[in-house]
Amino acid sequence: MKHPENIRQVAALGVDWIGFIFWPSSKRYVEQSGTDDTTMPRQSRFVGVFVNASAEEMLEKATEYSLDYLQLHGDESPDLCYTLQKRGKALIKAFSIATEEDVARTAEYEGRVDYFLFDTKYEGYGGSGKSFDWSVLSAYKGETPFLLSGGLSPESIEALRSFSHPRLAGIDLNSGFEIEPGLKDIEKLKEFISEIRNI
Repeated sequence: MKHPENIRQVAALGVDWIGFIFWPSSKRYVEQSGTDDTTMPRQSRFVGVFVNASAEEMLEKATEYSLDYLQLHGDESPDLCYTLQKRGKALIKAFSIATEEDVARTAEYEGRVDYFLFDTKYEGYGGSGKSFDWSVLSAYKGETPFLLSGGLSPESIEALRSFSHPRLAGIDLNSGFEIEPGLKDIEKLKEFISEIRNI
């Protein structure tokens, strides 16, 4: 997210986490998120999304923007995750998923991050706005809880209703609920959140 008033509106819906993208190539890139505004609500946790950034850059942004989690969306190594862990940072590591082999890549990150995020595999970094075949996640037998991402929209309710996994911890909502990149549609989110809480 990028716009302070929109951030306040989304936080008021009771979402758990709000994401800010610190990858300059993204159309949602945060130059000034407003998270340093003293009136900014903090009932939601703030997540900084990075792609192949250095530990120093991520630690600097974590302090500057009061980030609760660092979400790593590039080719970050388990060693880098461990370095950030030792600095007291909570981590989410994203994986692009299409096959069971993609799921198997999570094994070397066990114990190095707090959550995995499973997104749709495609060329490049960032979200594709498309979903993947969630049945492949039956191959995930790890201990780390995960977030489900990739093309979720208001039309995803029925698919989510029929999906279950013992390590599913939450869902990631983005482009399917936007008016434009970085600006969320509050009414769409409000209705979806109400429905998802009834599942």
